[in-house]
Amino acid sequence: MLTAIIWGSTFVAQRVGMNYVGPLTFNGVRFALGAMVLLPLVRWRNKYPRSEGSTHRISLAWQALWGGGLAGLILFSGATLQQVGLVYTTAGKAGFITGLYVIVVPLMGLFLGHWPGWGGWVGACLATIGLYLLSVTEAWTFAPGDLWELFGAFFWAAHVLALSWLSPRRDRIKLACTQYVVCSILSLLGAYFTETITLDGIMGAIIPILYGGVLSVGIAYTLQVIAQRHTPPTHAAIILSLEAVFAAMAGWLILGEMLSLRGLIGCIFMFAGMLSALLWS
Repeated sequence: MLTAIIWGSTFVAQRVGMNYVGPLTFNGVRFALGAMVLLPLVRWRNKYPRSEGSTHRISLAWQALWGGGLAGLILFSGATLQQVGLVYTTAGKAGFITGLYVIVVPLMGLFLGHWPGWGGWVGACLATIGLYLLSVTEAWTFAPGDLWELFGAFFWAAHVLALSWLSPRRDRIKLACTQYVVCSILSLLGAYFTETITLDGIMGAIIPILYGGVLSVGIAYTLQVIAQRHTPPTHAAIILSLEAVFAAMAGWLILGEMLSLRGLIGCIFMFAGMLSALLWS
């Protein structure tokens, strides 16, 4: 829940940051900052390792590296598809289609032997309805970017499922740090070929970048990795989808954006979905 709150408030920082730098540049720099936040913890864990033998520790380190590389590649794919789709569709529809990972996670999880329970299914459906009411306010028309957003939703779902499998089996701090490094490198490479990277632009967006890098990546994404060790993937997806609710609240508190009655009803549906999944397991 804390992860969803931080992610929701980060939408404000991202909107402000886009006035100065491109989306890939913004993601590349903030994920690099997130990795830097965790480096002291990684060094500390290497300095004071657990009691396993050196061979076993080396094996665990390699496992964290390839696991973090896989998670970072999936994370980069979802974020990039989302940004590309935003060029060709509205923000409201992009938010709704991306949020469909709430229902995609249990569907994909069936192929991995995960049964979310009837509470999970009802919660996922309620959260999806709530997302629609909160995000889609205009007449529905198909746009080219909608397909990119839909592809991105599958990658976001795959990221939740990947972390649910990796987190109990890998060093979670090293896993998180590695995925940030991979996502940062891929984002900066993409920005190098498609965007203009300037120091003035980065300095102009330094406050949003610091907020997005330290809080959203360094803290929130790390909390996601740690929490998913004990959280079923469907529960995680439903709780994380509440970032849309907290984004609306942050927009109201910080930017003065108004939330309609339809949007408030959508928030209620999403909270009901979360409670259904958690209490009716």
